[in-house]
Amino acid sequence: MADYIAPLRDMRFALQHLAGLDAVLALPAFAEAGGEVADAVLEEAAKFATGVLSPLNGSGDREGAKLTEGGVVVAAGFADAYRQFVENGWASMTGDPEYGGQGLPNLLGTVASEMWNSANMAFALNPMLTTGAVEALRAHGSEALKATYLPNMIAGTWTGTMNLTEPQAGSDLAAVRTKAVPNGDHYLITGQKIFITWGDHDAAENIIHLVLARLPDAPEGTKGISLFLVPKFLVNADGSRGARNDAVCASLEHKLGIHASPTCVMAFGDQGGAVGYLVGELNRGLNHMFTMMNEARQKVGVQGLAIAERAYQQARDYARERVQGRVVGMAGKPPILHHPDVKRMLLTMKSQIEAMRALAYLVGADVDLAHHHPDEATRAHCQARVELLTPVLKGWCTEVGVEIASLGVQVHGGMGFIEETGAAQHLRDSRIAPIYEGTTGIQAADLIARKLPQQDGAAMAALLAAMRETAAAARRHEGAAFQTIARHLAAGIEALASATAWAQTADPAAALGASVNYLMLAGYVAGGWLSAKAALAASSLAPQDEFLAAKITLAAFYAEQILPKAPALSTIVQGGTSFAPHIPAELF
Repeated sequence: MADYIAPLRDMRFALQHLAGLDAVLALPAFAEAGGEVADAVLEEAAKFATGVLSPLNGSGDREGAKLTEGGVVVAAGFADAYRQFVENGWASMTGDPEYGGQGLPNLLGTVASEMWNSANMAFALNPMLTTGAVEALRAHGSEALKATYLPNMIAGTWTGTMNLTEPQAGSDLAAVRTKAVPNGDHYLITGQKIFITWGDHDAAENIIHLVLARLPDAPEGTKGISLFLVPKFLVNADGSRGARNDAVCASLEHKLGIHASPTCVMAFGDQGGAVGYLVGELNRGLNHMFTMMNEARQKVGVQGLAIAERAYQQARDYARERVQGRVVGMAGKPPILHHPDVKRMLLTMKSQIEAMRALAYLVGADVDLAHHHPDEATRAHCQARVELLTPVLKGWCTEVGVEIASLGVQVHGGMGFIEETGAAQHLRDSRIAPIYEGTTGIQAADLIARKLPQQDGAAMAALLAAMRETAAAARRHEGAAFQTIARHLAAGIEALASATAWAQTADPAAALGASVNYLMLAGYVAGGWLSAKAALAASSLAPQDEFLAAKITLAAFYAEQILPKAPALSTIVQGGTSFAPHIPAELF
């Protein structure tokens, strides 16, 4: 397996010219996080990703996690890597300073998350879920719970999990049966949860589970679900680790990929009841958990980007070295990188990766602006765009990530199908991302039924207006590449606008039937918009520079080879798939 090297120059370009890093660093909340701090974070994160995490990716996949009588033991090297992760301060990077965090921007956390997931996706799931649990507890927990648990969780010495799914309650959380019975100042939790990522392990001192459960007299459905904090080890009054709680890993799932990430079946209360503490209000647990879920959905979108980058690097390096066949117009047998179809595949991979990166960083910056900008109108605008684009980031980036990982195997030819090269692992690992934290269908339903109609579609209208400004700027620019970009981007924007108008008045069942295609349409057009912005920024700097010239080339390739999907998807949204909900089940 090829080593992962963080594409720092690409990352810095996206940060500065597409996400607006300077505007984020200018916020009062980040007064001490200047450009030098940001550069140091990127450099050191890259070193950690390449030097510590990447070498464990292949061995962790082969060894996996193991369940023993004492609990789950992670693959060799993972516990030590996590110790270094905590000691180097990576766990606390974006944490609230009130509880010991460094208070750095979410945008920098997004970039670091890309590196962790490219280097070792199985490892990166652990801190990703801990960050989400921290956000949920910080937003909804009592002052006593926050004081007891947040400092260690932000430091990383305690990790966090999300416990939603049950055997009979996958996406339908209304069917949750886990029970919570009041018992003095706490609750006794009984039930079983499945698919719990890093639900048990030996890499941290304690594991803090956030668990959805219902009281015996709770209302039926989602309105009767509450959220509870259930520690693996109870915490003594002085903050030290106490007795073992009645929460254990009953078994480990055998999975297609991310083998080094222990996916647990968690049993709560087999010995009488696991001690749990209410987080937030009774019967509002699902609302509270969405704080964690939205954080996780954004980071899973980053996973789609990250695994695509790793697959691209592997395929590119292989294509540079592999000699096979002859190339028209070239003497001898050059590496397969010179074959036109291999170039097509690599350009398809890289152009979409750059578009995905731009979208992920844009959302990461908008989160910071929505939370910290001094102007209320700006905060509201950024929050609306975060809400609109979160399902697109999660759904589009993960679906495209699988396609790119598959192309990575294809570039290798038969060797890609052989595990030893490592290309197959990237494809296997990528396949979970469109599924967990809400499938693509769930993201699409959220986008078209909830996010799009908010404020009569104002967020999408504002986004389309920004896209049209970029298309107009490209149209005014000299050069064939920019005319290509402008023409295809304008067509994509109008395709998205037309599909949006249809979705806003369509029969709800028809809209849901078309929702995944609508989400993918939005993703491709957003990617084209940001690619065009990248080309314009590169042209304004020094287009004769090889790196910057490549931004223009990639944007033109994306416009010509990827964006034509937009009008086709718009036609599909408004036509074929709209009748799918009305087809009788007997047909199948």
